[in-house]
Amino acid sequence: MIQSFFKTREVILGVAILVLLIAIASRFPAFVAPRNLANVFNDTAPLVILALGQMAVILTRCIDLSVAANLALTGMIVAMLNTIMPGLPIPFILVIAIALGALMGLANGLLVWKLEIPPIVVTLGTMTVYRGIIFLISNGAWINAHEMSPSFKAFPREVILGLPVLSWIAIFVVIGFIVLISRTPLGRAFYAVGGNPHAAVYTGINVGQTQCAAFVLSGALAGLTGYLWVARYAVAYVDIAGGFELEVVAACVIGGISIAGGIGSVGGALLGALFLGIVKNALPVINISPFWQLAISGSAIIIAVAFNATSNRTKGRVILKKAEHAQ
Repeated sequence: MIQSFFKTREVILGVAILVLLIAIASRFPAFVAPRNLANVFNDTAPLVILALGQMAVILTRCIDLSVAANLALTGMIVAMLNTIMPGLPIPFILVIAIALGALMGLANGLLVWKLEIPPIVVTLGTMTVYRGIIFLISNGAWINAHEMSPSFKAFPREVILGLPVLSWIAIFVVIGFIVLISRTPLGRAFYAVGGNPHAAVYTGINVGQTQCAAFVLSGALAGLTGYLWVARYAVAYVDIAGGFELEVVAACVIGGISIAGGIGSVGGALLGALFLGIVKNALPVINISPFWQLAISGSAIIIAVAFNATSNRTKGRVILKKAEHAQ
């Protein structure tokens, strides 16, 4: 039992993160100071939120490559709205951001469900469409800090019990996903559809509808992150979060979310995001350009997928051996 515990992806990732922190601390002790680690978590919070949404999609044997474009478009729209109506209360802005993101997620889900277009094709297409819409509505112009209202910029930075609101939102999303995945019929349906869609149909689960729900959830979280991102960095432009979808997928895969669907945990997705967040924040400390982040993310995806494939192959051989002995 102890051996199987130490072979779980969550434990392996936890140990890898600990080793990474020890290695960094040996050269730069200030990196592991509680205040700095809290800042690292806050920097990683958008990735954590998006990775959990992506996890729901991947569990159903789909993928959403439009999350970063969804984030960017929602962020641009709420930023433009703020310049027109600076007195609009933050709760209304949050509702608008989540609704816009969910609507874009619904567009992806309906195309996959009703037209049966492969998810990767749908989300590659909508990713380009969303980026194009940003350019059309903004004419390529930026919205900078001085054009945003103080309350708009302040919300994700407000500190409560030592942590910014952005970090608290990420924590609440993690808790919400734990409940969703383990305690609700929808969470169980995600696993059932990804594990065996044909068997799921016989249990009364609508596969297409479940996949659509996963896209809506992912889109809603992308929309929420769009406002938080724009407000925190106090800027909105066409290429905001460019390439961030790769980091989101990498966080999921590194965390043990199987691209084949049906396998994964909230803890794995969280640890995958934290691993990438620590690496990203540590790069400048060890004098490596942050532009290497995408290369590292891509390499991590390949290594993690290879690890998953090897593990599954090993399990298959064990099953075959047991069958032979039974004969």
